Amino acid sequence: MKNNLKKLIAAALIFMSVFSCFSAGAFADEVGRVSCSMYGGGAAGRGFCWFTSEKGSSDLQIVKASEFTGSFGNAKCYSGEAAFYRDRYSHQVAVQDLEPGTKYFYRVGDAQKDLWSETCSFMTDDADGRFSFVTIADVQASSEENFEQASKTLRGALSVMPEAEFIVNLGDYVNDNTNDEWDWYFKSFGFANNYYTGVPVAGNHDGNITNKLNTFCFPNTFCLDETHNRSLEGVYYSFDYGNAHFAVLNTNDMYPMSRAQRNWLINDMSASNAMWKIILMHRSLYSAGKNINKPDTIVMRDVLLPIIDMLDIDLVLSGHDHMYMRTSQVSGDKAVENVEYVTEYFGGEETTFALDPDGTVYIIPSTAGTKRYVVNDDAIDPIHKVAAVEFSTRDLGGCFATTEIEDGRLIYKAYVVNDGTGEISKVDEYAIKKTAPGNTDKITLDESAFSSIISFLPDFVVAFAKMLVSYVKLLIQVTVK
Repeated sequence: MKNNLKKLIAAALIFMSVFSCFSAGAFADEVGRVSCSMYGGGAAGRGFCWFTSEKGSSDLQIVKASEFTGSFGNAKCYSGEAAFYRDRYSHQVAVQDLEPGTKYFYRVGDAQKDLWSETCSFMTDDADGRFSFVTIADVQASSEENFEQASKTLRGALSVMPEAEFIVNLGDYVNDNTNDEWDWYFKSFGFANNYYTGVPVAGNHDGNITNKLNTFCFPNTFCLDETHNRSLEGVYYSFDYGNAHFAVLNTNDMYPMSRAQRNWLINDMSASNAMWKIILMHRSLYSAGKNINKPDTIVMRDVLLPIIDMLDIDLVLSGHDHMYMRTSQVSGDKAVENVEYVTEYFGGEETTFALDPDGTVYIIPSTAGTKRYVVNDDAIDPIHKVAAVEFSTRDLGGCFATTEIEDGRLIYKAYVVNDGTGEISKVDEYAIKKTAPGNTDKITLDESAFSSIISFLPDFVVAFAKMLVSYVKLLIQVTVK
């Protein structure tokens, strides 16, 4: 009897020991949602963010690829800060002393706990005026299966352009902005997030006070330069790469877009003498999707189009409406006439370039995900009049874009990854050749939050009045049709 009791106790102790080990492993802290983003405006900066379930230090170890031996014994170490956000800890470290044209390996975690991410990498700009990047938009998935499907689009993009130096995501990473969705996103896209620098753009589903009161999600998920531009709903920032200057807008900051952000855009772009000036944003100014007729879009068009014309912007890439559209060269809300074209060889291919064109090209590279819109035949004027290409990708697949810049030449291409076969097909191409940068006088306006507060009411009244006029015109247009 005693022997049986001893055996029973021993078995119970073994079971408890195994179970406790299993539980510790199942709920042990780990490093997740790792991202590396542009930071500080130039090649020397990067921002790193990651999440843990337990509180701890925020440590980054980084080493040049030429000095990497497989371990981080000779790595340079940086420390940052952690903030408790939605049941987890968001860790962020900013680095601004990187060398140009250099590949780095890094890992993030907690040095005291010896808790680390996998080994990741990125490349800095060599400033030679030649670089390329890929762009996706609107993954906006709400299931792990759909995130996996959307990730195939980006895999296709990197197979077409493996030399890409960074990845632009035009927003709406997730649908309902839950922890599960962000976990699925980072799990499905880790093959890219961990080996490329990202350029995140805040979408309305990525943390918006008007979308289920989700706030501060975007600036807690990515480490971005937020000297004066962090808001409840996103971040706006800019950076130089090669001979191009990029401004990333926060289109959640609207009704109408704050005076501070508009003035920042004018100051930022007018101060740059880069050959190429590019804007990245989520909501679209030119779209044949379902959202183009909505009041918020009408207000944004009235506010931003004159500014973009004034700043001599070359290219605007945006998302939000999940269909494909590329405009002609546009200025004054009209297609530019008499654009001159030249044909040259680029990369071994015969390519037709618009030569020193006036105006701006606006592009929506459809969606990388599975939620796709049809073309809106009732889109407000002049959408269809300025559209060079417009179509739905609903029955085609996930869409991505590539952009190559070499000195005074910019070549843009769009592709679709077939849902069933995975076959990649080019669906659009456009190229511009410039012989000189645009000429914009430097402007200095008040970017303070105070200026936005005191101007909000008059700005809102004016924008609302213009929106009503535009909306009445739209109703008349639709009724006549």
